[in-house]
Amino acid sequence: MTHSSIMVDVGKWPIFTLLSPQEIASIRKACVFGTSANEAIYITHNDEVFVFGLNCSNCLGTGDNQSTIVPKKLEALCGKKISSLSYGSGPHVVLCTEDGEVYAWGHNGYSQLGNGTTNQGITPVQVCTNLLIKKVVEVACGSHHSMALSLDGDLYAWGYNNCGQVGSGSTANQPTPRRVSNCLQGKIVVGIACGQTSSMAVVNNGEVYGWGYNGNGQLGLGNNGNQLTPCRVAALHSVCVLQIACGYAHTLALTDEGLLYAWGANTYGQLGTGNKSNQLSPVQIMMEKERVVEIAACHSAHTSAAKTQSGQVYMWGQCRGQSVTFPHLTHFACTDDVFACFATPAVMWRLLSVEHEDFLTVAESLKKEFDSPETSDLKFRVDGKYIHVHKAVLKIRCEHFRTMFQSYWNEDMKEVIEIDQFSYPVYRAFLEYLYTDSVDLPPEDAIGLLDLATSYCENRLKKLCQHIIKRGITVENAFSLLSAAVRYDAEDLEEFCFKFCVNHLTEVTQTTAFWQMDGPLLKEFIAKASKCGAFKN
Repeated sequence: MTHSSIMVDVGKWPIFTLLSPQEIASIRKACVFGTSANEAIYITHNDEVFVFGLNCSNCLGTGDNQSTIVPKKLEALCGKKISSLSYGSGPHVVLCTEDGEVYAWGHNGYSQLGNGTTNQGITPVQVCTNLLIKKVVEVACGSHHSMALSLDGDLYAWGYNNCGQVGSGSTANQPTPRRVSNCLQGKIVVGIACGQTSSMAVVNNGEVYGWGYNGNGQLGLGNNGNQLTPCRVAALHSVCVLQIACGYAHTLALTDEGLLYAWGANTYGQLGTGNKSNQLSPVQIMMEKERVVEIAACHSAHTSAAKTQSGQVYMWGQCRGQSVTFPHLTHFACTDDVFACFATPAVMWRLLSVEHEDFLTVAESLKKEFDSPETSDLKFRVDGKYIHVHKAVLKIRCEHFRTMFQSYWNEDMKEVIEIDQFSYPVYRAFLEYLYTDSVDLPPEDAIGLLDLATSYCENRLKKLCQHIIKRGITVENAFSLLSAAVRYDAEDLEEFCFKFCVNHLTEVTQTTAFWQMDGPLLKEFIAKASKCGAFKN
């Protein structure tokens, strides 16, 4: 499973609304699974592992069969650095760690946990048979079978085998991991995927193999007969496949040239061919679109998604119950969001990385560079302190600076501008606002910023300041805020402060600020307040 480099918001999956903002912020990787997307596992930045949700068939691995809306820690997996995770519909969960160990738990009626029994797995247990000497790099689950891919390209499968999905040549269930060979003998497998009851593999020369249930043509072999051992998808012989993805009963393949092929079940339009006819052989889709770089599907849904080179994300198939038979351009930044918002159930198609991977939006980059001496080309000196800025940003963001720079800016002009009419906190807050669109100041300083916003004709900033002042008015500061509002002709604010003072007259007349108010203003206030009948009693 590859990881996305876009910052993904786990909050898009309904189950994560149960968590607090602190818990959400601690998440580094996550997976939502279960028949109603009501179970989740997540890994924190310090590699602790938590689970919460319904706990169907003990698939939370907590050792009890209790549901929990409060995340519980899975001590056995903490610090294990999970690298790939998959789940079946039982549900059962299989994962591998960076050290190549495999753990499994949950439903085990068909030995899909690979421990030789059919007893439910109530806590994560390492899968040992045949895998101990292998470093496993990827796992995949069908509805009730499991697969593991080792670093050296060997593939193991176990569990339910009614249609040959384990690839052993029979239909007997497979109680422990067994190496999948036959046509794969001597080949190096580089990618795996499972449909509900079928399995697919890609080898390092770009060939694709399929086995298991084929009633809808999901193996792409040109017929609909089940296969008990891996069979090469001959129709793809002329292309080199890099990635494979399986839905419930359909398959997608992506080539090294960015071409996309689909085959199998199409009841919901999940092949993207524009109709609902099943396809027994691979059909090329999205041909008129640019190069595809990622494909997505998962065995518990009939939904397909793809991402193109420029970052456009398309979806088709069953999308919130509707059938979309042709790839539809979405506003999403990653294929994961398609499953969060449109798949039924809203599960994840892979273990999701929530890591930033150093990608910053334009807004985040600007915010980061405010007052940065490394990249700035201009300094303001206010109250003897420097604020580092970028001429281009100021010109783009503020009419005052655009005019100022145009009128007398030349190469030999000094790199430092002295500011004496405003205080340092006020001027800094103003410049920071140009980089971030937000203001963080106490109401008393917001008055000074209001003055600046008025003289620089920054109307949105004026509104922001007024909002801060209204929110922060108290009995202690009401009079100084009132006199400031009068001084800066902020009528709306003056009215607000006046009403506040009248409503809290007894308290405010006892503050020092009231008696320090300058004569004319005090007179005016008393006259206006008397007119309202404030001094009657």
